[in-house]
Amino acid sequence: MSVVVAGLSGQGPEEAACVTTQGPRPGRIRYSRVALSLAVTAGLLAGCARFDESASDPFTPAPTVRPEGIEPTTPQPPSKQKRPPGPCEDGDPAVVAGCVNESTGVIGMPDGVNGIVAERSTGKVFLIDTQDPGPWPYYLKQIAQVDVDAAGDGGLLDITLSPTYAQDRLLYAYITTGSDNRVVRIGADGVAKPILTGIPKSDSGNHGSIEFVAADKMLVLTGDAGNPGAAADQGSLAGKLLRITNPIPGSNSPDVLASGIGTAGGICPDADGEIWFTDRTAVADRLQRLSPNGAVTTAWNWQDHPGAAGCVAGDDFVAVAMSDAKAMAMAKVEKDTHAITTAPALMYQDKWGRLNDLAPGANGLIWASTANKVGGQPTPNDDRVVVIAPQGGAGGGPD
Repeated sequence: MSVVVAGLSGQGPEEAACVTTQGPRPGRIRYSRVALSLAVTAGLLAGCARFDESASDPFTPAPTVRPEGIEPTTPQPPSKQKRPPGPCEDGDPAVVAGCVNESTGVIGMPDGVNGIVAERSTGKVFLIDTQDPGPWPYYLKQIAQVDVDAAGDGGLLDITLSPTYAQDRLLYAYITTGSDNRVVRIGADGVAKPILTGIPKSDSGNHGSIEFVAADKMLVLTGDAGNPGAAADQGSLAGKLLRITNPIPGSNSPDVLASGIGTAGGICPDADGEIWFTDRTAVADRLQRLSPNGAVTTAWNWQDHPGAAGCVAGDDFVAVAMSDAKAMAMAKVEKDTHAITTAPALMYQDKWGRLNDLAPGANGLIWASTANKVGGQPTPNDDRVVVIAPQGGAGGGPD
């Protein structure tokens, strides 16, 4: 494991730039997670980039969500086909999936129609086919499953897609096993192969997040497994923001980009090369930023512990899911300094309960998963996946 000292990593803007895909969706390359296109849906579809099949310029900037509203028109959540009544039918037009068994990672495709969601305790991954006319919840089509240890807060904790998913059908997952937390690659044959192993596990603090930031570079945010000392130890993989170059099965020695992470939240690169990530510590919940020059700063902290979780970054904002506050926080980012100088506004409070993961979608939409079955007050339709079209933003709540 190599250590990158802040400011001395040699990482340039080209290396860290966040991009989004135009064909299949990046899990969020975010870069996203790599986006899947509707064409990919035909084969099996897939938090900021999308993959473009152009060989000369494979990545393009992700769509943005503007806190003040979206122009020229306000995006609308994908419409659900008329289905026969089912046990998980939800009258909320923003809900595109229901009765998910403890939803974690979510992906929204650039076509603005379909998505992907993972289940923590079962290790299953589902395509959300919003155009399937069958009864709820049968439009949830299982596309993968991995063995996990779901004791405590472990299990299948995040997912992302290969930047070339349309061609290779590779899915990446952050999971808990009987011996550790690890990153694995799941092939079209369903076999999970280890990419990074030996991340400490415990009864708590297992959550982690993964994102591609270039075709050959993956970021991994690991939790401290309930041990803040391990997060500060440069010899431990716990409580770190890591970068893996050429993440292929086998032995990988990651670079350490940031240390001292508590309970890991999410990673959300933006188009300027800034890497935003969230975590929860005993002192405060935090939104931190890694600049292209390797400098790490705390952009904002919440001492009331609202439960900072997944995030999405745009050209002038960062949206953060707040599990315990049961809301989404919208932080306005200063364009030149990338600073956050005003308190992030809480949006959609108590509308869907505990929000967990966030992912960028087409046309400024944000896809979100809920975490009401554990620690919340679940409705008969939880856990759910909702598609959000923010309109109020940093200056106030939604319309």
